[in-house]
Amino acid sequence: MAENTPLIEHKNIPLYNTETWMYEEFELGRKDRSISRTISEGEAMLFNGLVLDMHPYVGNQQFAENEGLFGKRLVAGAMVFSLGLGLMANNNVNTFSYGYNKLRFIKPVFIGDTIYTVRTHLDKTPKYKEMGLITVSYEIYKQTGELVLYCEHLQTVKYRRPENFNQ
Repeated sequence: MAENTPLIEHKNIPLYNTETWMYEEFELGRKDRSISRTISEGEAMLFNGLVLDMHPYVGNQQFAENEGLFGKRLVAGAMVFSLGLGLMANNNVNTFSYGYNKLRFIKPVFIGDTIYTVRTHLDKTPKYKEMGLITVSYEIYKQTGELVLYCEHLQTVKYRRPENFNQ
């Protein structure tokens, strides 16, 4: 059987939207901003259905308008969290999620709002034989510039030179 030459050639083409930085290249204090995206009613309801979140504030227009605190439906906080982080996903093949700290839903997000995310590199600490631990913050904002969500993401990331961290 002949080798698939195009497939072999394609593996040498750099992957789009993928990063390969390692622990040593993580720059403390660096800030990056995502593109913006608007949250539609259809996708909000699809998310609610997928996660079985039918709280009246996110799934009942009549309740939200007539009895709710805000007069309109909210986007589920879990969706704002997911979309906000997705906007900054760096697809780094050398990092692995370790968890999240300080997750706070600060202001409401409504159907039709547009959000964007600012990521800040906060900390890095040697942790394991092959990987260090980094911390970044995610601040998710609405189109008005209001901060709506904050969290810190802990990730392990491979060392470029593990011998420098195994003393």
